[in-house]
Amino acid sequence: MGETSDDERGFFAELPVRRPTKAAPIEKPHYHGHRDRLRERFVAGGPDALPDYELLELLLFRLIPRVDTKPIAKALIARFGSLAEVLGAPPSLLEEVKGIGPTVAVDLKVIAATAQRMARGEVRGREVLSNWAQLLDYCRSAMAFETREQFRILFLDKKNGLIADEVQQTGTVDHTPVYPREVVKRALELSASAVILVHNHPSGDPTPSRADIEMTKQIIDTAKPLGIAVHDHIIIGRKGNASMKGLLLI
Repeated sequence: MGETSDDERGFFAELPVRRPTKAAPIEKPHYHGHRDRLRERFVAGGPDALPDYELLELLLFRLIPRVDTKPIAKALIARFGSLAEVLGAPPSLLEEVKGIGPTVAVDLKVIAATAQRMARGEVRGREVLSNWAQLLDYCRSAMAFETREQFRILFLDKKNGLIADEVQQTGTVDHTPVYPREVVKRALELSASAVILVHNHPSGDPTPSRADIEMTKQIIDTAKPLGIAVHDHIIIGRKGNASMKGLLLI
């Protein structure tokens, strides 16, 4: 066959010379400048210079690097109410917010756990009664946003230093079974001289119930003959906290 038919697809044709063209400049997404400005404000003014949603944005920058995180942060705050409540929310509810997948939800819980560990470090081994504000901060970070009741015991030595912090029982949304003998038994095992009882009200209202007061008195009556003091029973809620001793209930 002829040369023309052998090259009907143009394999041997001379290709036109293409001159190199300048690459169009790559524009940064609009939120990059916003991120830089937000970081600068944080460095200059510290965390108190930023509202909750902007502080949450700073966290999300690293967790979701190529997305505008401002609407996600605002949606989280709108859903849960505050940064503390976002970090306290269970992963399943976090994932209901558009833009939050399983990985980011777990990352937020890791941040929450880190904050709780730091707060615990502020009170461990110290004289608890003289660092009451730090103790309350720790209890609030650990329990205020739990969806079920937890009964926590802080075991103290003779100098009221924290020996151990344990969740003894986890119950339902409005009840936790507590056994005074088990509380005292564990205190004896740890050689504790005193305890502080703590539990949360998922409803948000920290007001002690009649059952809370009666249960506390039972623990006091069981512990006292064995030389174990009950310094207080603190109830933690989203709306604040209540001290039974402060309310003169024990």
